[in-house]
Amino acid sequence: MKGAKSKTETRSSKLSVTKKPAKGAGRGKAAAKDPNKPKRPASAFFVFMEDFRETFKKENPKNKSVATVGKAAGDKWKSLSDSEKAPYVAKAEKRKVEYEKNIKAYNKKLEEGPKEDEESDKSVSEVNDEDDAEDGSEEEDDD
Repeated sequence: MKGAKSKTETRSSKLSVTKKPAKGAGRGKAAAKDPNKPKRPASAFFVFMEDFRETFKKENPKNKSVATVGKAAGDKWKSLSDSEKAPYVAKAEKRKVEYEKNIKAYNKKLEEGPKEDEESDKSVSEVNDEDDAEDGSEEEDDD
């Protein structure tokens, strides 16, 4: 067929699929996490998991699967009565109270703002570069 268009030429641009950006892609960068911020306390189940992992590893030394340990711990936790869970709940509450105290102190420190003793946002190399630039200009003036 003379003058016939190929299949790729006949497709209109209206039929093409446009991909939308992924969720959250349009937003700005997330704020950097502060390494000094206190970590949230573990729940009663995770306090239980700390003890359970040790006993499970002793009973099943060849088992390396994290999923198996988690599944066994979940089943055991569900089978425990409230009185058996009480020590773990108490430990979790104690950690929660300590966390709340630490987070209040952390937030208070943030409100006060950075002190003059603390490092600035500039890295050590940036500070050294500024010092080098100042030293270089003074040497040129001495000549």
